[in-house]
Amino acid sequence: MCRFDPCSGHIAGIYSFLFFCSMITFPLAKINLGLHVLNKRSDGFHNIETIMYPISLFDALEIVDISKKTEIIIFGNSKQEIPTEKNLIYKAWKLLFDKHGIKPVIFNLVKHIPAQAGLGGGSSNAAFALVLLNDFFKLNLSKDVLKKYAAEIGSDCPFFIEPKASLVQGRGEKLSPIDLDLSNYYIAIVKPNKLFDGSGGISTKEAYSIVKPSNDRISLIDIVKKPIEEWKNELVNDFQKPIQNIHKQIEDVINQLYRDGAIYAAMSGSGSACFGLFDKKNINLNFDKNYFLHISRLNSPK
Repeated sequence: MCRFDPCSGHIAGIYSFLFFCSMITFPLAKINLGLHVLNKRSDGFHNIETIMYPISLFDALEIVDISKKTEIIIFGNSKQEIPTEKNLIYKAWKLLFDKHGIKPVIFNLVKHIPAQAGLGGGSSNAAFALVLLNDFFKLNLSKDVLKKYAAEIGSDCPFFIEPKASLVQGRGEKLSPIDLDLSNYYIAIVKPNKLFDGSGGISTKEAYSIVKPSNDRISLIDIVKKPIEEWKNELVNDFQKPIQNIHKQIEDVINQLYRDGAIYAAMSGSGSACFGLFDKKNINLNFDKNYFLHISRLNSPK
């Protein structure tokens, strides 16, 4: 099973050794076009409003075989050492084990989406694992059921069950597909490999601890209907300013993207990855080896 065509040109060569396997999927990343933190809920989460858009930056996830215990073997650029039981892929397996009695399996995961970047890599891995396990064990669960299960794992997870341009509300579980097509544009993703404090990224917990919620907003839907050239002055990610105050590199990256010709540039999610939207294919970025870089054309959301 392959949810994306490996011949499309979007899959990095590192994944080629996995193509022989039929039970493989390619979890993709997302960006946030604006993000409003509205208020804190009684359950400790926050109500948000954001627009998520899928991008052609992929990991690769494979089920190798049924095993005596569930294992996740990680390849690629991931330097995080996460105990298996805390990995969101394992949590996806455990959820289906508890609800449907599936057997343990061995996963191979090739990481390319950077962690603690606001690109949803871990959430995407979990959601795609649910879909992969559903197919592998022939559970015949509907997308609505999978989205419900995904919400139990993490706030961003439901989006990745059926990733397309969407207004995301609540704590992330309320999804409304929207008519937004950015396929005429190119995207550059830039993430410092290390921030000045030595950390590899920004944790979601840290981001929410410094953001100031507000309900007094113009709807993001109304803003993204305007010409993209106007987004710079109106489309806001509430995390960006307070995080820039702590990590000046974020502001520096966004300013550099504008100098390099971006029509719109912002931090994605809770960071630390930033993105720029360009109307040209040949993008010359002035960033050195100390930054993760990815450039691709944005896909049609349909």
